[in-house]
Amino acid sequence: MNNPKPLQTPLNEERVRELHVGDRVVITGVIFTARDAVHKHLAAGGYLPPEADLRDGVIYHCGPVAVRGDDGRWQIVAAGPTTSCREEPYQAEIIRRFGVRAVIGKGGMGHKTLEALRQHGCVYLHAVGGAAQVLAECVTAVEDVWFLDEFGAPEAMWKLAVADFPAVVTMDANGNSFHEMIRIGSRTAIARVLHASE
Repeated sequence: MNNPKPLQTPLNEERVRELHVGDRVVITGVIFTARDAVHKHLAAGGYLPPEADLRDGVIYHCGPVAVRGDDGRWQIVAAGPTTSCREEPYQAEIIRRFGVRAVIGKGGMGHKTLEALRQHGCVYLHAVGGAAQVLAECVTAVEDVWFLDEFGAPEAMWKLAVADFPAVVTMDANGNSFHEMIRIGSRTAIARVLHASE
């Protein structure tokens, strides 16, 4: 098995378009969490602080578990991916409007997002579900948080410094989707079984 490809944020379009479905990557730098509330807010034209600069950045579909230490600093103790299809109505517009280069989540996304990835040079990365504590160990610092009072901790936008955060490319900037390949393969297999039983 090939070694994972290192990605350092901020990303650029050339680097992203070199990635292909099946590539393993490790991300070092900054990622921004965003779930339903933030996606709806941004898609509706809502305010985003200038410090939350998503251009050439990474959005992570994640509602982290964050606790304050005795020193008052936030610590992320769980950071697993949430199901990405919930953001399908909003993701393409956010990629286009903010110049996002990578989206991390689980389960893949639909045709509208896939087309946005192709048009704008962005990639979808699948993170391992059920490994929230392991992925939290890749978070080296909480750099900022926005919308905490408005949306609550899981739905807030967290700016996280990460080191060697692992993921797999399952939708690339060249129009390929592993999730679509699986769907087509599954439909074909089911049709074959049903036909054989007739």
